[in-house]
Amino acid sequence: MSTKGNVTEFILFGLSDDPNTQLFCFIFFFFCYISLLTGNLVILISIHFSHLFNQPMYYFLSHLSSVDIYYTSSVTPKLIQNLLTKRKTISYDYCLFQIFSMHFFGSIEVFILTAMALDRYVAICKPLHYMVIMSRKKCNLLVLVAWAGGAAHSFPQLSMTLKLPFCGPNEIDHYFCDIFPLLKIACTDTYMSGVLVVLNSGIIALVIFVILFVSYAIILWTLRTHSAEGRRKALSTCGSHFTVVVLFFVPAFFSYVRPPTTYSEDKVFALFYTIIAPMFNPLIYTLRNTEMKNAMRKVWCQKILGKGNLNQLH
Repeated sequence: MSTKGNVTEFILFGLSDDPNTQLFCFIFFFFCYISLLTGNLVILISIHFSHLFNQPMYYFLSHLSSVDIYYTSSVTPKLIQNLLTKRKTISYDYCLFQIFSMHFFGSIEVFILTAMALDRYVAICKPLHYMVIMSRKKCNLLVLVAWAGGAAHSFPQLSMTLKLPFCGPNEIDHYFCDIFPLLKIACTDTYMSGVLVVLNSGIIALVIFVILFVSYAIILWTLRTHSAEGRRKALSTCGSHFTVVVLFFVPAFFSYVRPPTTYSEDKVFALFYTIIAPMFNPLIYTLRNTEMKNAMRKVWCQKILGKGNLNQLH
């Protein structure tokens, strides 16, 4: 890709200039990234090799885990690398890749979380029609819609970024490339571009969050008529999902549902929806989920015992 201007790379300010803070952040985020990869891969394997893969909720959860890996991997490895270097640079092409992949996989995650909320709504509010409404064919269609929605959201963002001219400062006050920091250093009037970003990212996130909030309000109202055991089981799965939604959406609101400008707190809030939330997703979905824990125990015990039997034969 050719740049519109004389900028071929950008300098990232990163999280801190202090060497001790950078070392701490390197160790912490390296641990977070390894934990994220391990946790999501364990969930993926456990679901795919158990009966849970046939259940819509866990089918969506497997897709959420894979998207979390792609989503975070577009930012975290570069962040970890830059924490060990004095001059934190990113090429123009890789900067565009980060913007596209962040918005592409991030919006897919939003739509999959919405599909999971729909699954819980149907399971609790329309249990007699659950298998018909949430058939595998319709689940596949919802996943396809999520990927199409990700493309519909991210390609306009990429197209808008490609048109920005950069001919002056090339320093970005962030630890990855995003739209608002780039608009700040572009050598043109970017007000309308900023408004379009808010409409494309912020308003969509706000509308989806309202839909999710209303769906869970209806679920809680419906649970009044259920037995104590039924309420406990439903709240266990719904509570896990709502916790993930809050961890992802609240920081995203601060970043995109606002006037098109940059703030010093942006980097802190971005850490939540790019690293922290995807890292906690596996823990949130397994700690209070008996079905998931049983499936993991069964799958991994079989794998360990199978290896042990093979070693004995040899």
